[in-house]
Amino acid sequence: MVEWIKNVTLPESQPEITLREQMRAWRMPKRIQGQLRQQKRVLVNQAYHNVETVLQAGDVVTMHFVESDFVTPISSYVPDIRETIDVLFENDDLLVVNKRSGLKTHPNSPFEDGTLMNYVQGYLALNAHENAYMVHRLDVATSGAILVAKNPMAVTLLNAYLRDKTIQRYYVARVAGQMEGASGTIRLPIGCDPEHPRQRMVNGSNSQPAVTHWKVSETRADSSLVAIALETGRTHQIRVHLAAVGHPILGDTLYYPADTGSERLMLHGEKIVFINPYSHTEIVVNAPTPTGF
Repeated sequence: MVEWIKNVTLPESQPEITLREQMRAWRMPKRIQGQLRQQKRVLVNQAYHNVETVLQAGDVVTMHFVESDFVTPISSYVPDIRETIDVLFENDDLLVVNKRSGLKTHPNSPFEDGTLMNYVQGYLALNAHENAYMVHRLDVATSGAILVAKNPMAVTLLNAYLRDKTIQRYYVARVAGQMEGASGTIRLPIGCDPEHPRQRMVNGSNSQPAVTHWKVSETRADSSLVAIALETGRTHQIRVHLAAVGHPILGDTLYYPADTGSERLMLHGEKIVFINPYSHTEIVVNAPTPTGF
């Protein structure tokens, strides 16, 4: 049986709250909190204490996780070391990787390899015998920063942050034409395109609200460089929204087939901002914009 032990040293800024309140503050699911408590798998300074114990700065909280704590305790990506990943940031619980354009984020079948998650799994197996857990994804043609968890508790916490929108992702895109104004917000619902299963469309079937904020960074005679922040995370959201307002992304073969001059989709995830699990410190990771934007 695989086990994970997490030691957290509480900082000088630690508020005087109970162990129960601290686990809640970490966004730990109630079910896991209960199992740790009932089975005495959470310790303070190497000793078992009641969860109503008030914590102090410098205390060490030790949590002993087991497979039964998680729905998916072990990721099943086939390790692949044929390609070296570009690691932008890494700590004990997660890493941020710079995905290249043209690389799938994850496999679609159990034995598929050659995707980013396979390469991350290969990297972790070589270095620390850890596992890769996907937190979010990028389209195949999109490059940029992707956050990957290294253990099942980390992905559980990061998924909670993603739902709370405390993980923020910023993009840059080269679009056709000159935008109307210096900045703006696109609020158009996005759903499935009934005639093209791979595509999405504004007001498509089963539409969901979608909000995209944009700001012009540079203007040329026939194109604009636009900085983008998402308020929602629908499939192909940036691509669909920009095409809908008349400024499709250059190189977008799905939503701008008329553009044959770009070698790749000109969309890049240039920055990701998130809260580090357990420490609650903000981490900002930048992925350099590729040449040609």
